[in-house]
Amino acid sequence: MINEARLTEILDLLIARGVIHQGQKQDVLNRGREQARHILLDKRAELRRLLGRQRVNYRVHEIELVASFRFHRGDRPDELVDEEVVTRVVAEARQMPFVHLDPLALNYKLVTETFGGPFAERHMVIALEDTPELLTLAMADPWDQELLDSIARFKNKAISPVVATKSEILQVIVEFHGFRRSMRAAEEEFRSDLPDLGNLEQLYRMKGAAELDATDQPVVQAVWYLLNYAFENRASDIHIEPKREEALVRMRIDGVLHRIHRLPKLVHPAMVSRVKMLARMDIAERRRPQDGRFKTHHGGDEVEMRVSTVPTAFGEKVVMRIFDPGIYVKNVDSMGLFQRERMLLERMLSTKAGMVLVTGPTGSGKTTTLYTALHHINSPRINICTLEDPIEIVQEEFNQFPVQPKIGFTFATALRTVLRQDPDVVMLGEIRDPETAEHAVQAALTGHLVLSTLHTNDAASAVTRLLDLDIYPFLIASVLQGVIAQRLVRRICPNCAVDEILSEDQVLSLRIGGARGRKLGVKRGAGCIKCRGTGYRGRTGVFEVLPITPRIGKLIADRAPSVEIKKEALNDGMMTLREYAIKKMAMGETTYEEVLAMTDEVNVYT
Repeated sequence: MINEARLTEILDLLIARGVIHQGQKQDVLNRGREQARHILLDKRAELRRLLGRQRVNYRVHEIELVASFRFHRGDRPDELVDEEVVTRVVAEARQMPFVHLDPLALNYKLVTETFGGPFAERHMVIALEDTPELLTLAMADPWDQELLDSIARFKNKAISPVVATKSEILQVIVEFHGFRRSMRAAEEEFRSDLPDLGNLEQLYRMKGAAELDATDQPVVQAVWYLLNYAFENRASDIHIEPKREEALVRMRIDGVLHRIHRLPKLVHPAMVSRVKMLARMDIAERRRPQDGRFKTHHGGDEVEMRVSTVPTAFGEKVVMRIFDPGIYVKNVDSMGLFQRERMLLERMLSTKAGMVLVTGPTGSGKTTTLYTALHHINSPRINICTLEDPIEIVQEEFNQFPVQPKIGFTFATALRTVLRQDPDVVMLGEIRDPETAEHAVQAALTGHLVLSTLHTNDAASAVTRLLDLDIYPFLIASVLQGVIAQRLVRRICPNCAVDEILSEDQVLSLRIGGARGRKLGVKRGAGCIKCRGTGYRGRTGVFEVLPITPRIGKLIADRAPSVEIKKEALNDGMMTLREYAIKKMAMGETTYEEVLAMTDEVNVYT
């Protein structure tokens, strides 16, 4: 099963580069066979589960065996000798390029049609690029020259091999070929001469159609593949969109949508029904929008999915929003706040009564900020209640109440009820109407700390919004502790960050005082496999924190316009969203393009 000569060659290469020492080599040689047997049993069981069949092709590679010992590197003690390290060393010795595989950048059709699933699985090879003269392949075994010769004869063209880690190649094979098998099986199952009733353009040809069975195994597997793919790529949303001739699957990653798969039109209704069953929706109702939720597990963590369906011209569109519980339990220090803004927020949250508002457009991270604030002040001595529509994610530490307007349990009526539950802190998902605003202000006046959100562009505009909701100015000045406006900007990928200098026009467009004629150094992402070539990986917050000082309180009571309130806050040291983003750009966290795209600059002195 294990090629002893090849194993020794790999170990000697690692020793020659100072990655491991002689004692570790002997440890691998002594325990290698037993270790390989355990790896084989575990991997076969995992593949049976992932592929949904009993017979699987798997061989433990010598690179994989060495990496499984998890030695600490001799040249870098804080790092482990993992699969990538060993593969890179071997690829360099064999004079072959090493590549990372980005599933989002791969051609799904090329990968699945160049080699069949069993062949790719047995030889651990996938196609990366195909031209009339050259086929570029990623392979896990750089010694397998016989495989390359066979493919070259069969394809009748030159072969350009590159080396990738076996785990990455296996992931692509499982996801791409597994999804393709599910789609083919589902398409055959649901193939029919009957018209597509979901397409409004074809209603005039309607004669009747049978209900698609959403419990069919291929459809179950296909949905599982989509969910797993989304989790692995840190997606926040999954869109399943029906079109005239097919359906598309897109995923939002770091705030940007990426096209992932194309689905056969016949399979789309069954996949929608499967998702609706998971979310406990009515699968027979296709004319009205529906909302639901379900939970699943990934990597040992519980992940909550919120599902929304809506009818379109070509069928039902589904959006699944992925809620990772980990993002709601981080502390205030990890939110991306600078020291002054963090101290101001902590001061607002330390008050026993009053109102703290978080503002920003949809998707700007307001809910994350609210939950982080609640975790910051949570203790066994206080009673925290939340009113949400719907509950974003269930947290045992709080008493969470779902608002249900259909039965009359609105934010306003729910708040009246919750105030009888002896709360210390109340979190309102959103202040939408005058009645809710009035009850929230009354709760803040009567000794409760109220946290909520508003949809305004900046912090000062929250006061104007409360006035529009018929709240008296003197009440706003009395209860409002502070307002936080926020946005999310994409973070530069640390793996491919490079230095660059802003042009004079770019500097002028940012309106940085005293910067005319100066060269400002920043960073940008050059694009790599870890960031899918975008130059960004993850997002960070940009904040505008406005505390209500006595002077600002007087301006509010006198009905001063928001521009005057903002001017006073700037005199007190508040940074605007644009200034905050520029500071993060200067620190190398985000880019000039993100600063312009996600923040607007308003000159309050004009």
